[in-house]
Amino acid sequence: MHAVIRTGGKQYRVAEGDVVRVEKLDAEPGSTIELSDVLLLSDGGDNIEVGAPLLDGKAVSAEVVKHDRADKIQVVKFKRRKKYRRAHGHRQHYTQLKITSVPGV
Repeated sequence: MHAVIRTGGKQYRVAEGDVVRVEKLDAEPGSTIELSDVLLLSDGGDNIEVGAPLLDGKAVSAEVVKHDRADKIQVVKFKRRKKYRRAHGHRQHYTQLKITSVPGV
């Protein structure tokens, strides 16, 4: 059984027990949240339920594991022969979720 959910402008394929990193959510670690933007549900066989664009009345439950920051990436701008160089780093904030339940088809 798996679902496709939307959060933070991105889509994730999740199943019960999965641990996923999503854009930072406003929730305390250890709390349970409901992700109601469910786009697709499947039982792994022929039964697939697709929303248009969302499935009404379906929600995926998840437990907030922690908030953290991803590894640093280097952003470099460079123009040859013009003595133009700019460099800075970025660390994106994220929330780690553990999927506790996926609704049935």
